[in-house]
Amino acid sequence: MNYMPGTASLIEDIDKKHLVLLRDGRTLIGFLRSIDQFANLVLHQTVERIHVGKKYGDIPRGIFVVRGENVVLLGEIDLEKESDTPLQQVSIEEILEEQRVEQQTRLEAEKLKVQALKDRGLSLPRADTLDEY
Repeated sequence: MNYMPGTASLIEDIDKKHLVLLRDGRTLIGFLRSIDQFANLVLHQTVERIHVGKKYGDIPRGIFVVRGENVVLLGEIDLEKESDTPLQQVSIEEILEEQRVEQQTRLEAEKLKVQALKDRGLSLPRADTLDEY
């Protein structure tokens, strides 16, 4: 195997199944069909996998184009070990409901935290007032 700099090293991974973690937290699984110098990806037979606790659900997305700056992690999936997961696959409707309940619980916990800080005379800075570096 010869070393190739940058995204050129991913040429060997074309037509293999990959997991892509995006900046917004979504997880995509599909076959890598194309890549360019900006790490823009084209995935084929893509599914969006949603994890909630010990359950997961796959939402079919088809062909998916991902802008390179949104990729946090890209990894090849070992097809032999893919089915050896301790997670339980559930229907799309069930996983979306589980996700909604989890988000609601998280939001309520955040409100309690903010209220507890407010009761003590403290406050969290708003995200839109923070300097981004």
